[in-house]
Amino acid sequence: MIILGLDPSLSCTGWGVIRCDGARISHVANGQIKTDASAPMAARLAALQAGLAQVIAAHRPARAAAEEIFVNKNPQSTLKLAQARGCVLAACGAEGLSVNEHAARLVKKAVTGTGGAEKAQVAAMVKVLLPGVAIAGADAADALAVAIADAHLGPRD
Repeated sequence: MIILGLDPSLSCTGWGVIRCDGARISHVANGQIKTDASAPMAARLAALQAGLAQVIAAHRPARAAAEEIFVNKNPQSTLKLAQARGCVLAACGAEGLSVNEHAARLVKKAVTGTGGAEKAQVAAMVKVLLPGVAIAGADAADALAVAIADAHLGPRD
């Protein structure tokens, strides 16, 4: 089974694709979809949707997984994250993908053993779990972590 992990963000959405064969996982691909901060919101969301549609078309995952939304101290940041996340979910829905949602603490715990892990710990553990992987950036590492967690926590297909 192919799982697409997503770390939604308006500025840089991370994505990671893994293959699961029972309890064994392997890396397929990962990357980041960056948007132009100077572009209007509608254009940024359109770029995000188009980029994700290309990833889905290229890798044909069986399902997707994303972190549940969290609330920032800054309401504007939370709103932008929610818009990007909605765009990501809609892009998956348009391609017929179901999306499992996992709390960030649960993803960290599934990958590192502790729910309070720092980003660097998560990225280091992703490299241990997927030996030899070249990670495209911090957001891609987080997306791979979401996919790995979903392989363990998500429904069995």
